[in-house]
Amino acid sequence: KLPTMKMLLLLIALLSAALLASAAPPTCYSRVLSLSKEITESFKELQTSKTVDSCVETLPRLYLDIHNYCVLAKLRNFVAYPGCDRVVEVNELKEKARSLYTILISYCRRDLVFLTDDCNALEIPISPPIEDS
Repeated sequence: KLPTMKMLLLLIALLSAALLASAAPPTCYSRVLSLSKEITESFKELQTSKTVDSCVETLPRLYLDIHNYCVLAKLRNFVAYPGCDRVVEVNELKEKARSLYTILISYCRRDLVFLTDDCNALEIPISPPIEDS
């Protein structure tokens, strides 16, 4: 009976530790990183969607790297882009981009370190390496 009780207590301790770890508040960096990935993925989906307005093809490219100082200009340009205002998905994406910009310049200003200022790197995203199977 004692080993069963120990196993049960150990299981409860592990589960509560896992819950606490996942319930930790996001850091500024983790929030910015996840939002930038979400925006980049949403933009890719928007570009490949067949049902969206043709004006989407004219939008500025939106590949984001929060470690690149040029991301600030990229976000500003995207939010200010005058085209596609009638497309709901584009307006939602612009709102997310505006939020990311605000977080970067206001809340996380002192927490982030920009590793580069290569604006061309944001025009041609680096493809992830292909893994051999």
